[in-house]
Amino acid sequence: MPHVVSSFEDLFFTKREGSMIKIESLRIELPGFVLKDVELSIQDGEFFTLLGPTGAGKTLVLESIAGVAPITSGRIWVKGRDITHLPPEQRGIGIVYQDYALFPHLSVLENITYGLRYQKADPQASKKWVRALIEQLGLEPLVRRSVRYLSGGEKQRVSLVRALAVNPSVLLLDEPLSALDPNFREDIRDVLKKLHQEVKITFLMVTHDFADTLFLGQRTAILNRGKIEQVGSVSDVFERPATPFVAEFVGMKNVFPASFEGTKAIVDGLELRLEMPPGDRKSYVAIRSEDIIISKDRISENGMNVVQGKIADIIDRGLFHEVTLKTGKVAFKSMLSKRDLFSLNLSEKKDVYIAIRSSNIHTF
Repeated sequence: MPHVVSSFEDLFFTKREGSMIKIESLRIELPGFVLKDVELSIQDGEFFTLLGPTGAGKTLVLESIAGVAPITSGRIWVKGRDITHLPPEQRGIGIVYQDYALFPHLSVLENITYGLRYQKADPQASKKWVRALIEQLGLEPLVRRSVRYLSGGEKQRVSLVRALAVNPSVLLLDEPLSALDPNFREDIRDVLKKLHQEVKITFLMVTHDFADTLFLGQRTAILNRGKIEQVGSVSDVFERPATPFVAEFVGMKNVFPASFEGTKAIVDGLELRLEMPPGDRKSYVAIRSEDIIISKDRISENGMNVVQGKIADIIDRGLFHEVTLKTGKVAFKSMLSKRDLFSLNLSEKKDVYIAIRSSNIHTF
């Protein structure tokens, strides 16, 4: 396991302010897939995540910034410099791939230092920086070994050090944690967070795991089928999804088409009171599973929607149980701990009350 350093900032041989990535109208047309006019502005020193399912086009965005994807149209700036047509080695960017992309015929050290041949930095400073990275990520015993004989976690560490060895202005990470076992994954998360906080490099990380974004990201963009659906702070996207896809992607199990009358939402004949009128152009409501309250008795509380329902299904999800509740034509999904499930003595077809706070009903 790597040692999490106390201060990454002390290891950097070049002090700088962060870099900004700006993408305008980026379009990439490939057989059977189109990345559709992506617009992004990533601030200096920000940890930004690009979220989406497999095949959404996330890696294409990264590769276009790195200079290894064919751009159909659009422009890309890094730190105010137009890099759209620059070769990869002139962009000042480090990239860490999900599949490591290491050279199998080279040793660990040769892989790490490969990119330095294209840099104009002081060789002695570069050597010191690389040595410090190797030490801090626990690679000293492996430097002379062929990468063919490394584990997945070891390969990812080598890939990360190689990307950082050139002292990049921007670090791109393509699913850097997905191939790691849980314990090592936590260590690398800590290393990435520490590195970002102390050195203020601009990070852009692709992931399909919202847990990674919650731990590391400051802002995020949700990509679906080549199109960005929402951009915002992690908390804003999590709490206030803008589309049904985003709502489901961040874990909202209850997403329904709805019509609205003042402060009422109507879902398949069921009326739900809202905290405030939803405004124009809203056609959906969404409720997180943990905000669906199940009770044996009717709850009397201001701002609470309470309806009678019946338990349709109970599924053991390990740490919790997912309970499906039917009321009329609407099926809600709730989440209960084992303790709550047993204390309520719940079983299928049992009659219960379903309670939802108005403030927990999201509209979009």
